[in-house]
Amino acid sequence: MRRPSLEVADIFHRHGAAWRAAQAGHLSLGQLKVMSAIETCRTAALGGHVEACEDCGHSRIAYNSCRNRHCPRCQGAAAREWLAAREADLLPVGYFHVVFTLPAEIADIAYPNKAVIYHLLFRAASEAMLTIAADPKHLGARIGITAVLHSWGSAMTHHPHVHMIVPGGGIALDGERWVSCRPGFL
Repeated sequence: MRRPSLEVADIFHRHGAAWRAAQAGHLSLGQLKVMSAIETCRTAALGGHVEACEDCGHSRIAYNSCRNRHCPRCQGAAAREWLAAREADLLPVGYFHVVFTLPAEIADIAYPNKAVIYHLLFRAASEAMLTIAADPKHLGARIGITAVLHSWGSAMTHHPHVHMIVPGGGIALDGERWVSCRPGFL
């Protein structure tokens, strides 16, 4: 795969130090570690190894990856594989993208209590979707849900929210047939 002309690491190299200085006292150690990992990924800072072709003898230095789960370089292939696997699970129906976000006051409580609050967020979001879908006024069916937690927002601040992919239909409550959603279901 061809390298994009601009990567997150390029932005961090150009603006990271100034941004960290401006955000001093507001960034977690975890956020700083992620930025550092992305900045040093596939550079001499992490060491490297020599790759050589046994046929022609051509060799090149390949720098090691940071392997951080937030790094787009390291996780790009894994993300594509994950997406392909999820696409293979899709039904031949339309889907909705639904987002449930914690209010800022609860997000502040969530930061030191991640396991408990994130569990409650998933449970409340899924129960809300299942309840709405089961209501005959809306769909009258049992739906499936794929949900993913994002704990950071686009501004790299703690912003817990759940993204859900919800099919446009489900199995009738009696289990006998497929119920397609009406326009504007969600």
